[in-house]
Amino acid sequence: MHTHDNTYDHHTIGTYKPCVSLVPIFNHLDAMQLDEIIETTKSTSYKKGEIIYHAGDQSDSLYIVNKGKIKIYRLAESGKEQLVRILSPGEFTGEYALFNESIHESYAEALMDTSVCMIKRSDLQEILMKFQSISLKILAAFSKRIDQSERQTTLFATEKVETRIALFLAQCLGNDQSNEIILPMSKKDIASYLGTTPETISRKLTQLEEKRYIKQKSNKKIEIVDLDGLLLV
Repeated sequence: MHTHDNTYDHHTIGTYKPCVSLVPIFNHLDAMQLDEIIETTKSTSYKKGEIIYHAGDQSDSLYIVNKGKIKIYRLAESGKEQLVRILSPGEFTGEYALFNESIHESYAEALMDTSVCMIKRSDLQEILMKFQSISLKILAAFSKRIDQSERQTTLFATEKVETRIALFLAQCLGNDQSNEIILPMSKKDIASYLGTTPETISRKLTQLEEKRYIKQKSNKKIEIVDLDGLLLV
């Protein structure tokens, strides 16, 4: 069972401030504005594997990851799981509830012991009326997610599995100066995200290693040996 801590006092500000201030839609606000948002925030903790919400549940809150990770996924009619995204500290879900009453279309599951800050729709709508810049930030976040979703759909429709994996590894590398990456999710979740199977992921990674594009240092750690070659796969 997840635990609720719905009390609020002056010590709560110190508890929730890292959670709220990490979120891009809030981090441009001054300290007084942040404190006003923190006053409406509740804290909930979930154990690894616990479902935070199910598809079909009422959606009435913004969920912000404070610690841990959350997996957002959908279930096809066949029962096959399709990963939508992985949320890390500072990222959020449930944003559609900010604008109207709705139900969740996806599932949210804690990938590890996770703490979440929650803000009810009615509270956040009042905040949006006061701080209109937050509304613009939320719209920007929507736009980014839609763009990512469209790129993912195009990738699945037009690219072979090797290319999907290569681009995924390059995205994990980001702008970091290091040539090593830690896979952000299990091979099962990567397979779900890329529209293939865990067995195919393992086989293709081995092939990429044989071609000396990458080096698998452990189950999660991969060294990118030849990024230019990898991107031409």
